[in-house]
Amino acid sequence: MRKALGGSVFALLMLTSCAQDAGTGTAGEPTTITQAAARTEQQNLSMTVPGTLAHSFQQLQAGWRGHLGLAVMPVGGSQMVAFGDWSTGPAWSTMKVPLTLAAVRRNPANAGYNGTTAITQSDNAAADALWQALGGAQEAAKAVEAVLREGGDTKTVVPATRTRAEHSSFGQAEWSLAEQVRFASTLPCLPQASTVLNMMAQIIPAHRWGLGAFSGAEFKGGWGPDASGSYLVRQFGVLDTEVGQIAVAFAAQPDSGAFNDGMAALDKMAALLSQHLDELAGGKCAA
Repeated sequence: MRKALGGSVFALLMLTSCAQDAGTGTAGEPTTITQAAARTEQQNLSMTVPGTLAHSFQQLQAGWRGHLGLAVMPVGGSQMVAFGDWSTGPAWSTMKVPLTLAAVRRNPANAGYNGTTAITQSDNAAADALWQALGGAQEAAKAVEAVLREGGDTKTVVPATRTRAEHSSFGQAEWSLAEQVRFASTLPCLPQASTVLNMMAQIIPAHRWGLGAFSGAEFKGGWGPDASGSYLVRQFGVLDTEVGQIAVAFAAQPDSGAFNDGMAALDKMAALLSQHLDELAGGKCAA
């Protein structure tokens, strides 16, 4: 279920919003390491500086037994940074976010018990009720896909049928880290998304690991086993910073296959983010 990013660690840490994209600066501005790296266009470039998020992530991964992935992007922006050797896998319950938004748009009553419980408690029965509220399986899949497309995700396909009968079809959608963080960076800007984001700010205490360590974080986690029983654990969401909002998506697939090990890895990645937030430029939705 995992695909590698090619082993590169990109030190593109000065994220930019739509109004601050690379190349808009004046000639008198200093060239940062980030800009220099971006201009090389070398796919295998590895440039990390001690004390940066890139370097800290590299150290974390070196001591980790398994696969990690982290992607960050400013809300309303167009550029992302990605770290690690994990790039894609099943969405699991993170797909409940676009599902719930699709259902709320179809009928505002879906923002009640089913919508709230599906997001805040990751309740599968409630999510299944939302799926059924969108019509038949094909119609439901297309409705969720439409939300993804609106959020800038042009690639993710939501299956209408279950590959593994014990898991939801939407949860088994292959959702890459890159497409997920791109969707997260656009989510606050989508119509009626505030309803779902408010739910994402009220995740129950038992699920407040990883991004849950950030005050006011709007996030959703997802986790599940592959056919051999080994767990993938992932989260995505939006964080407020002093310079705007940033979208984050990360995932861990421990060699042990244990859920708790994956959860601990997300805690460690969240801790790295908290230590390096000043390196990341935030953004906001266009007026």
